[in-house]
Amino acid sequence: MKLNDLLIPREGELDIQKLTFDYVRHADQTAATPARHPVIVVGAGPVGLALAIDLAQQNIPVVLLDNDNKLSTGSRAICFSKRSLEIFDRLGCGDRMASKGVSWKLGRVFLQDEQIYEFDLLPEEGHERPAFVNLQQYYVEGFLAERAAQLPLIDIRWNNKVVGIEQHADHAELTVETPDGNYQLRGDWVAGCDGSRSALRQLLGQESKGRTFKDRFLIADVKMDVDFPAERWFWFDPNFHRNQSVLLHMQPDGVWRIDFQLGWDADPEEEKKPENIIPRVRTMLDASPFKDATFTLEWASVYTFSCLRMDSFKHGRVLFAGDSAHGVSPFGARGANSGLQDAENLSWKLAAVLNGEAPEALLDSYAREREVAADENILNSTRATDFITPKSEVSRLFRDAVLHLARQHPFARKMVNSGRLSVPATLRNSDLNTADADAFSGLMVPGAVAADAPFIKAQSTDWLMRQLCETRFTALVFGDGPAAKASRHAVADSGLSLNVVSVPLDEAHVLAARRYDAQDGTTYLIRPDQHVTARWRNPSADALRAAYERALCKSGATATTGKNTQAAALA
Repeated sequence: MKLNDLLIPREGELDIQKLTFDYVRHADQTAATPARHPVIVVGAGPVGLALAIDLAQQNIPVVLLDNDNKLSTGSRAICFSKRSLEIFDRLGCGDRMASKGVSWKLGRVFLQDEQIYEFDLLPEEGHERPAFVNLQQYYVEGFLAERAAQLPLIDIRWNNKVVGIEQHADHAELTVETPDGNYQLRGDWVAGCDGSRSALRQLLGQESKGRTFKDRFLIADVKMDVDFPAERWFWFDPNFHRNQSVLLHMQPDGVWRIDFQLGWDADPEEEKKPENIIPRVRTMLDASPFKDATFTLEWASVYTFSCLRMDSFKHGRVLFAGDSAHGVSPFGARGANSGLQDAENLSWKLAAVLNGEAPEALLDSYAREREVAADENILNSTRATDFITPKSEVSRLFRDAVLHLARQHPFARKMVNSGRLSVPATLRNSDLNTADADAFSGLMVPGAVAADAPFIKAQSTDWLMRQLCETRFTALVFGDGPAAKASRHAVADSGLSLNVVSVPLDEAHVLAARRYDAQDGTTYLIRPDQHVTARWRNPSADALRAAYERALCKSGATATTGKNTQAAALA
């Protein structure tokens, strides 16, 4: 079955894991001199596909190389966050992901067989997308590949493996292995999105450094027909699997994912055998609300994990994103979600540089911003792993005391860590931000991802995030009074090519006003990747221009206040 012949169906008539992609000989393979392209992306997993789509939507031609010709197998990454769904919306496939995925926001934590508390990841209404959807990675890759096939600026080359690289001052030259032999290919910029065992990283002599945890976990995807809510269940020391932990998630197609902690001494090959997995799953189900369920084993794997990253995500003309740049434990769903945020951060900056709108220094900010985000994810992932798998008697005593206290005391529940779930990084200290000159409250600080809220468009309810532009900066102007008119005049007088969105201060937009601490005239400047870069109560045209140039890393740009004076240091 080939994607070129058939779009992925809506109702699961096709076994998506059997989908294959054609190797097609390209004219570049017989060119007299190596063909040169603006961007070459290496790796057609979720991150590489997302980056290629984002660039193509900004009119940047992309060559996407992958050493294989099929999608991933098994569930692998399954928890995709609200932020990832918003990214998929920008890429034109969010509805596909959301409709196929299993939405959830409630989690339950158990000690042995007793629930000690539950949590709600999105307690406030007024967001288009749920806190998380569970969706097997092969569906995510399939829907992204389907979207990429619709974009003529993306040239996907399957069974094209990068086996060599030479860096030059203004480009990189790759040696690519194919079924028809090797050929050379040049790119102004190369994006390494080829996963945790990145061949591109190794070819450059680079490595990721960090900590490997001495523990093993079994993933078992089981198919069963049960009537049970879509929730995240996490057990510490359950009676059916003593002294270890277990995690349960619902997936589409009646498939449930179960993660069993095994311990470092477990034999991975033995644990993967069905004759050992099935009794383990049966014991768990018999001790749960699923005791009458029958099941079949769909897929299984045993994994260990590390928390690590490259020292720098940028090396000459090569930029790394996703697992090729950093790795975390699976607790908290921070791997694929953070990789997608890498891709959206990199895409608009590459487009700005290639279009001559920004200097190459802007790409240095990609590395700085996403290295900070990786450190945040690694810190949270390490803390979760240390809590779930204590490595000393003292650590275990502390963990168990916290769990027992959490039954009755809310303060202790804040200390329970079964995986702090993925949230987008707030890039507070980014050099691209303009410091506040006016007083604001709330979470929409420079560097934060914009917040969603209901938005009235053409007399029908839409969503604020959908009004933001993926190819240009957006000026979000609140109100209809004199101050708002002055702010809109300032936007016009700035001469900037901005996407201007006016948000009334009325009852229909009360959530937007609250989330952005808006008054009449309040204006936010939002980057193409939907991060706030500046905000004012009443901006001047000069202030808007200065913030815009600062966000594009243009030399000599200075941040100014709404009154057109020098701003304070970075927030």
